[in-house]
Amino acid sequence: MRKLNSYENSRAQFARAAKVIPSGIYGHQGPAEGCYIPVEAFPLFSDHAQGTYFWDVDGNRFIDYMCAYGPNVLGYNDPDVDEAARRQAEKENCVTSPSTVMIDFAELLVDTVDCADWAFFAKNGNDVTTGAIMCARAYTHRKKIVFFKGYYHGVSPWTQKVDYPGVLEEDVMHNLYVDWNDFDQLAETFERYKGQIAAVIAQPYMHGNFMDNQMPLPGFWQKVRKLCTDNDVVLIIDDVRAGFRMDLAGSDHYFGFQADMICFCKALANGYNVSALCGRDFLKNSMSSLSYTGSYWMSAVPFAAGIACIEKMKKLHMPELLIEKGKKLKGGLLKAAADNGFNLHVTGIESLPYLRLADDPSLHLHQQWIAECVKRGVFFTNHHNHFINAALSDEDIQETIDIATEAFHVIREHMD
Repeated sequence: MRKLNSYENSRAQFARAAKVIPSGIYGHQGPAEGCYIPVEAFPLFSDHAQGTYFWDVDGNRFIDYMCAYGPNVLGYNDPDVDEAARRQAEKENCVTSPSTVMIDFAELLVDTVDCADWAFFAKNGNDVTTGAIMCARAYTHRKKIVFFKGYYHGVSPWTQKVDYPGVLEEDVMHNLYVDWNDFDQLAETFERYKGQIAAVIAQPYMHGNFMDNQMPLPGFWQKVRKLCTDNDVVLIIDDVRAGFRMDLAGSDHYFGFQADMICFCKALANGYNVSALCGRDFLKNSMSSLSYTGSYWMSAVPFAAGIACIEKMKKLHMPELLIEKGKKLKGGLLKAAADNGFNLHVTGIESLPYLRLADDPSLHLHQQWIAECVKRGVFFTNHHNHFINAALSDEDIQETIDIATEAFHVIREHMD
């Protein structure tokens, strides 16, 4: 039996943080957001990271399957990306006039991403999904946006629900919601609001939280593409989470269709803060028309990091590499669960696996299993997809499976 982690220093640091920072830790990584249940099983602050690991402030080492919620695609502190960033920092970073490395980065994305005729840069995924919606409305002179239920497209008011704190009815009054994979419902919505819909925004497959991930039905995206084209509706793919872990040309390319705009962030620069909105030529003038920018959106260091990251991902054949690693993890976890009498679901593309123990509809059993893994040094979270990175070794995968097996034993003993 492995020694269990303890988190005394994490708790002390959180007490400090709660006095001066709303929620102590806000967003998905906060202990109040539902991904850390029970909270006492999880570290709250890190100290350092390397490759596929991070160490918390109590000295516990974790095999990290959240990868900073996605940005760690090559491995923490990747030497090639960090060296490119260092060289650029010696020249310039945030300057009155932007560096030409911005052009280099845009050219690389246009050459890499199937639907890209241009690239526009910001800092977060939310920045580029919002920019895409603004661009679609500017181009079509329409208001309504279609979402697939279970979506996540950021945290701006337009992405949220009317009963969320701080969100006004006016923020979401033009949002339309349809069920994932239900093309007939989508077509009916187009007919009901004919001439009023500016855009459809969607993840390439349904990878929402608190539910098994779902791939598109055969031919679904091709029918959606034609429906949007026939009705002059802009098709936006939010590839912030899945981007470059499925296909370096974009997840729309993986599924055999072409988006009008596609949003990238997490895996774009291995942790350096940059996001990108790529689009087709007919939307370029509309994007140019927007009053939309930020103080650090043209910082040069993240552009240099992004170039190095994409070039290295190409050399490594990154999507295939990550999917292969994910398949090894999936196979081992499924066997460990079955050997211990549990029904584990592992859904979504293997480079972004979503885990769910299907033996208890309350989800408490799943949360207990995740907690036992975390306490032994495998960092999973409860109700979010996970991420595979290139630094994850076969030995790390085997250690993960061993710890997961021990965690299954523990919760089985508690059930008996």
